[in-house]
Amino acid sequence: MSKTYELKAEARDRVGKGSARAIRRNGMIPAVIYGDNKPPLSINLPAKETTLKIHGGGFMTSIATIDVDGEKHRVLPKDYQLHPVRDTVMHVDFLRVTGSTRVSVEVPMHFINEDKCPGIKRGGTLNIVRHEVEVYCMADSIPEFLVGDLEGLNINDGIHISHVKLPEGVTPVIHDRDFAIATIASGGGKIEEEPAAGA
Repeated sequence: MSKTYELKAEARDRVGKGSARAIRRNGMIPAVIYGDNKPPLSINLPAKETTLKIHGGGFMTSIATIDVDGEKHRVLPKDYQLHPVRDTVMHVDFLRVTGSTRVSVEVPMHFINEDKCPGIKRGGTLNIVRHEVEVYCMADSIPEFLVGDLEGLNINDGIHISHVKLPEGVTPVIHDRDFAIATIASGGGKIEEEPAAGA
């Protein structure tokens, strides 16, 4: 399961572009907590701490506790916007979650046993088609990563979702085909992801 963390925030009464600009000038980031059949809650987050969490890895797959003026909310980040030029964080959206909340998240792929891959030893290269796989799972059981095993693969062999051992209760969002995650390509060639059904 992914790591958890806590952020302190303050409730925000005013919304709109002018208010958001003033918030950012004061070293804060506007954000919204929604879901769980409750009204959306507009908040301000500390810019420095939030930015470190976003760029520290695993932000979108980690449950957070947000302390809003003493009231704690368990949430999962669902989206964030960056400034197109300065790359600073402009806004964050959070989804309220409980132990029974089923969510969709993009989980990163890790690849093992490259030294036991005949195709790579013969000069092939690992062509990663999907760096992340979108899955359904319970909010309290989000995998930190999924593992693709390269042992025994030759050139033109590949790893499909059926080759990945998924934790209990975790299912791929794409369920109607055995999609490719990585291939062993010869001479640095690339194999593009197959088009989605109906595309």
